[in-house]
Amino acid sequence: MTILFVHQNYPGQFGHLAAALVQRGDRVAVLHYRKDLVVHPGIESAPCERPDAGPAGMNPLAADFEAQVRAGEATAKRALELRARGFNPDVIIGHPGWGEMLFLRDVWPGSKIIAYPEFFFGRARVDSYFDPEFGPPAEATAFRLRMNNTVCLHALESSDALWYPTEWQRLCFPTSAQARAMVIHDGIDTAVDAPSSKASITLARDGRKRVLTGADEVITFVNRNHEPIRGFHVFMRALPAILARRPRANVVIVGGDGISYGTPPPRERNWREFMLKELDGQLDLSRIHFVGKVPKEIFLAILQVSTLHIYLTHPFVLSWSLLEAMSCECRILASRTEPVTEFLTDGVNGTLFDFFRPDELAAKAIEILHTRRQFEPLRHAARQTILQRCDLRAVCLPAQLRWIDELTHRR
Repeated sequence: MTILFVHQNYPGQFGHLAAALVQRGDRVAVLHYRKDLVVHPGIESAPCERPDAGPAGMNPLAADFEAQVRAGEATAKRALELRARGFNPDVIIGHPGWGEMLFLRDVWPGSKIIAYPEFFFGRARVDSYFDPEFGPPAEATAFRLRMNNTVCLHALESSDALWYPTEWQRLCFPTSAQARAMVIHDGIDTAVDAPSSKASITLARDGRKRVLTGADEVITFVNRNHEPIRGFHVFMRALPAILARRPRANVVIVGGDGISYGTPPPRERNWREFMLKELDGQLDLSRIHFVGKVPKEIFLAILQVSTLHIYLTHPFVLSWSLLEAMSCECRILASRTEPVTEFLTDGVNGTLFDFFRPDELAAKAIEILHTRRQFEPLRHAARQTILQRCDLRAVCLPAQLRWIDELTHRR
């Protein structure tokens, strides 16, 4: 069988599946934009030329779709070259969110297409509509959110099947798209994301280095970027009370200052600076460590030394980092929001709190840190949840391979 993966920043969600398909003898190729990409042995790399920006002066609501159409054209051009050389995939698997899959049905009408559409925007009490602190989105934002679904709707129409990592994400989509969907998580490599009593991290500040281990009291918080959709503002507002009651605690915050999903702050250059200014004089900054974006091995060590891992999110796409923290047997304190509640049950494998209550977050964090031994069963149960539901090699990859075979009637 011949499979084509499409992801502008491959591997994304598909790296392990692509490698598994090659290992069982399938032919696998990848359409992508990365000039520095090193693929798994046996995978054929088909880089595309990144499209030019759209013309200036267009309607802002059409700007994203213009970029998506250009991405679709660039990918289709490369796809036509592959077809001319005799490459005809049985299955195309890709992320439709940036437009690369728009025209692949026209290039290969006989291929089975599996789309991985992460999110359907604009529902009440979801994403930009969730947090009353920021009010409902302005009309221009609401219009933009609606337009964000355009390329996704094309994917729903042109795909044979849809792949979602969580049940909640499936239910975000129109009813007509839910029936031909499969819910299988991407998979967590539990052999790598595992607890270790030998882990340590080294923090450097003002020319001095400090080593933290599992014997220290370490609070961890992880996101790609610090922004309200991931509860950064709520987390920061809880820190003064936590640090006041836990004088030996250190807080390690992983992530960048960019914008992944939301909007910039009304003042300051980024949400980190915005919150530090709001909390000026209330924080012991010597115990708060913003480490930026870190390599996987350092990220893993941070989770392995964590005494308490805190995670918040709007109802939105779930971060891999939460499940990786569970796999590392962290004590988890998370917001009671979907799809967090799809994986965490309060008092069973983690502790939940109201997203809008930094005081509740602080109180529960202080309790867990003070009586941490009582929460040992929860951290062990958290890893068991991942082993049973999200283990890459025992659960997710076998399910993904079976599903592909069923779609293609392969036995």
